[in-house]
Amino acid sequence: MTIHLHHNDIPTDLSLGNMLAIDTEAMGLRNGRDRLCVLQMSDGQGDAHLVRFAPGQYEAPNLRKLLADESRLKLLHYARFDMAIIKRHLGIMLTPVYCTKIASKIARTYTDRHGLKELAREIAGVEISKQQQSSDWGQEELTEAQMNYAASDVLYLHKIREGLESMLAREERSHLLEPCLSFLPHRVMLDLEGWGDSDVFSH
Repeated sequence: MTIHLHHNDIPTDLSLGNMLAIDTEAMGLRNGRDRLCVLQMSDGQGDAHLVRFAPGQYEAPNLRKLLADESRLKLLHYARFDMAIIKRHLGIMLTPVYCTKIASKIARTYTDRHGLKELAREIAGVEISKQQQSSDWGQEELTEAQMNYAASDVLYLHKIREGLESMLAREERSHLLEPCLSFLPHRVMLDLEGWGDSDVFSH
């Protein structure tokens, strides 16, 4: 594994594949309050690219162009949060997307454990640590432990997706996933407009 740390944007000559695993780290879990601090990416080839944002430094034209490329499939775990914070700070609505948490809930009905740590263990056969999840991502210099944690959140999503796709096909549930993924941008906009805690489909 090689971790590449970039500040406020990615290089113009960065070459990545057409299936990108993406995750974010923020100062907290409220999109309207907490700022985006780090965005990490991997194309499944063993490298992780971390973009650390200084407060207010979200111009990032190279990164914006990459994220807006609809020829690239974006893999995320709990895409709803990451899509919203990326839309808020970078102005990009990620499409198309694949959410491993939603796929897991449709495929793995034998358990209620759909966290990334559990999926990495069961499908990818790796143990990942969540110790740095609640650390200060806004500090000026990221620690080695933080960078390793951020990288681990994207390095295994390709393998996890592959395993989930096999399970969905085996259980004949693949057709249920695509409409959920297609609806995600609309759910994200509801979150950003203030309906985050509301189920608009309830009675």
